[in-house]
Amino acid sequence: MAIPRQLPNAITIARIPLAAVFFVLLLLGGTYGAGDIVMRWIAGVLFVIAISTDWVDGYLARRYDIVSDFGKLWDPIADKLLTGAGFVGLAILGEWPWWIVVIILIREWGITVHRFVVAKQHIVAAAWMGKVKTALQGVTLGWWLLPLHEFIGMDWWTGIGTVLMYATLVLTVLSGVDYVIAQMRGSRSAGRS
Repeated sequence: MAIPRQLPNAITIARIPLAAVFFVLLLLGGTYGAGDIVMRWIAGVLFVIAISTDWVDGYLARRYDIVSDFGKLWDPIADKLLTGAGFVGLAILGEWPWWIVVIILIREWGITVHRFVVAKQHIVAAAWMGKVKTALQGVTLGWWLLPLHEFIGMDWWTGIGTVLMYATLVLTVLSGVDYVIAQMRGSRSAGRS
């Protein structure tokens, strides 16, 4: 079975408008969904669906051997827009501290800008630690965005969510350090050849 060559890229690009729609719905739902619990559920489910497409587009590109430079560049950007919308939305609603969101966004967008800068020379694909970080961010945001406190209570929901939030912060920073070290090693070895 063949698939259209641009399908993985189309899935990647679809995450960008989904991020905007999700963000608006999240804000309409209010803090912890208190403003409109249905909106919070819709926002949470939309986020989970959108972040799941990250796995789908990557799987299709690898499975059918249609990995492209476009996908290598834009897939992480689409992820940053989606997860960034989640982090900022949670901070606006007062569910996450701004200082954590700022640290995460500086790391995320700093590396994304670097990828754009070096794109003419070479495409920087995500390393394993970056992929684990993205998966943890997706799980953490999914946890916080779905108003599961309706089933398990606010204390359990925020307690587990807080552990996930700090684990996400630590892994995000560590994967950023890993990226910088790898880029420094790569530029040194390129300078020697």
